[in-house]
Amino acid sequence: MKKVAVALYLSVAFLSLVFNARSVEASGYEQQQALIDRATVTFKSFVADPNMTWFRNHLANAKGILIIPQLLKGAFIFGAEGGTGVLLARDQYTGKWSQPAFYTVGSVSFGLQAGAQSSQIILMIMTDSGLDGLLSTSIKLGADVSIAAGPYGAGAKAETVDVLAFSKTKGIFGGISIEGAIITPKDSWNIAYYRKNVRPVDIIIRRMVSNPYSEKLIEAVTQACMVTPKPALKE
Repeated sequence: MKKVAVALYLSVAFLSLVFNARSVEASGYEQQQALIDRATVTFKSFVADPNMTWFRNHLANAKGILIIPQLLKGAFIFGAEGGTGVLLARDQYTGKWSQPAFYTVGSVSFGLQAGAQSSQIILMIMTDSGLDGLLSTSIKLGADVSIAAGPYGAGAKAETVDVLAFSKTKGIFGGISIEGAIITPKDSWNIAYYRKNVRPVDIIIRRMVSNPYSEKLIEAVTQACMVTPKPALKE
């Protein structure tokens, strides 16, 4: 029992350090802008990665993308992961990308595991139902919408799923799976960034608000879609 108590204490202490590490960031508007800037850097690194050929070639087919600059995972018997990201969607008629909406990603698990992991993740939303799900109150990956690991290379075939997950991971877990993670709109951040009481649907679909400081991210996504012609998904 003593060993279990020590293990639980270490688990709680570790997870507290991991998930509170970024609480020292600037508050308010600066915090949201910092995430937008990190999302821009993350997206550009994925586009430049030679292993992300399929991602680059099929970005123009995506209904939307959720960019998570840092997803932290820690475990010692108990496991937990969490992060904050931004969702952008492409207008099906004009091809223009929306302003970003803020979201949180998190999950908890229990099992014999130990280690720490930090990942950069981009979720490529491939279907209307996948995008609609993200515009709801909350969504559970793998339950409310289907998800699979994004294919690498030039000749990989697309999975018939709502969401494809592409990741870059550092840590001793040796892999990342966010199936079962719950994604929820970060309403307080959306309100703070746009200075209005808006929901993701107001930002993504109705496009009621904008912030000029998100233009670098939108421009990066737009340019990436123009690099290669839009291929068929069966390719």
